[in-house]
Parts: sequence; structure tokens; C-alpha cells
Amino acid sequence: MCAAYTLLYIMTMTTRRISIIFNFLGHYKYLIVVVLGCIMVGFVDDNSMLRRLQLQMQIADLQEEIEKYRSMNDADTKQLRDLQRDPRAVEKIARERYFMKADDEDIFVLSDDLSPETETEK
Repeated sequence: MCAAYTLLYIMTMTTRRISIIFNFLGHYKYLIVVVLGCIMVGFVDDNSMLRRLQLQMQIADLQEEIEKYRSMNDADTKQLRDLQRDPRAVEKIARERYFMKADDEDIFVLSDDLSPETETEK
């Protein structure tokens, strides 16, 4: 008889706990749905806000890179036009970039590099 009462008591307590849980879920059902929905939209979904922010930052970086290459292209196009029109531009580039010179000239290359430290200065 004691075992039957114990079993009945356990079933009553389990039923009461389940009833409390369902009562809680029923009372806050809209809040639970809103919170779960926000979590799904914000973090879990493939189109989540977190993923959208990552893609926005990637788009901004790529647009900066496009602008950089566009400006480089404009400068190179201008330089190509100058080379095609003016023979002195070819000479200027040959002198500046490749250190070419005329037969009667001397070229001195000045460097901004610091001289390396010697062992005696330490």
C-alpha cells in the first residue's frame, strides 16, 4: 500500500510540475515567440543581421578597392596619352624611373635611407 501511495505522490508531483511549465508557457507565449523570432532573425538564419553586417563591411572594402584601382587606371591612362603625344614625356620617364642619361650627363642618386650602424657605435 505504501508503494502505491508513493507512486501516486510522484505522479501527482510530476503532473503538477508539467502543469506549472505549461502554465508559464501559456502565460508568456507571445514573449517567447518574439524572443525566439529575434534570435532566429538576428543570429541563426542564413540571412541574419550578423551576416548582413559582415556583407556590408565586405562591400565597403570592395568599393574602396574599386575606387583605388579606378584612380590608378585614370593616372595610367593619362600617362599613356602623354607618352603617345609628347616625346619628351618618354625621355622624362626614362630618366626618372630607369636612371637613363645622355652621353654628356652624370647622374647622382640620393637616398633617404639611414646608414647602418657599425659595431663600434654600439
